[in-house]
Amino acid sequence: GQLKSERERGITIDIALWKFETAKYYITIIDAPGHRDFIKNMITGTSQADAAVLVIASPTGEFEAGIAKTGQTREHALLAYTLGVKQMIVAINKMDEKSVNWSQARYDEIVKETSSFVKKIGYNPEKINFVPISGWAGDNMLEKSANLPWYKGPTLLEALDQITEPKRPTDKPLRVPLQDVYKIGGIGTVPVGRVETGILKPGMIVTFAPAMLSTEVKSVEMHHVALPEAVPGDNVGFNVKNLSVKDIRR
Repeated sequence: GQLKSERERGITIDIALWKFETAKYYITIIDAPGHRDFIKNMITGTSQADAAVLVIASPTGEFEAGIAKTGQTREHALLAYTLGVKQMIVAINKMDEKSVNWSQARYDEIVKETSSFVKKIGYNPEKINFVPISGWAGDNMLEKSANLPWYKGPTLLEALDQITEPKRPTDKPLRVPLQDVYKIGGIGTVPVGRVETGILKPGMIVTFAPAMLSTEVKSVEMHHVALPEAVPGDNVGFNVKNLSVKDIRR
């Protein structure tokens, strides 16, 4: 499946949209890659997120490189904050790696260093869950791990459930920053994005900027389910009449 090729490639290329449900939320993961050329993509993705999961590599050398003045980790945290993503979870990854070997001392060291730099950016470390995980082996992602008996905090899934839902402005004019636009056989043109303000529903006339083209919304879907209306915070695809992908490109 998808996870496997992602693992083998070792670098995330595009902002992939992954969806799953927790006990409390529908979650859409906007996967921002750790690689220089992709910062433009990261900006498009991050500005549509309620929370940031900062994934930090724990192995010796990798962690230090990430938080160096020019490192990716620092850059991503700064971007997230600048773009208004005020809630953060820090996932301390690769705890299974030989140099780390599930070490509580290494975890504590990383928490201390990371707290200090996210605090300088503007986050409050007291409000952040620092979750030790192994993404590769699955430890502490969904269920508590026997390899981390010293860790008493939430799993990554539980930490996601502890995010507080921001207030959603439904009474303002409709704004949907687009993540992408697809052409789907038998359906037509489907822009995808997150409703930031207002309400989106079938039958409405919407206008796309910067082209300023208007058209009717035929249907609205979230997680492959048709919606009577979408409200702020919903990540949706919506089918529009008589416009091509080219007409809408951001």
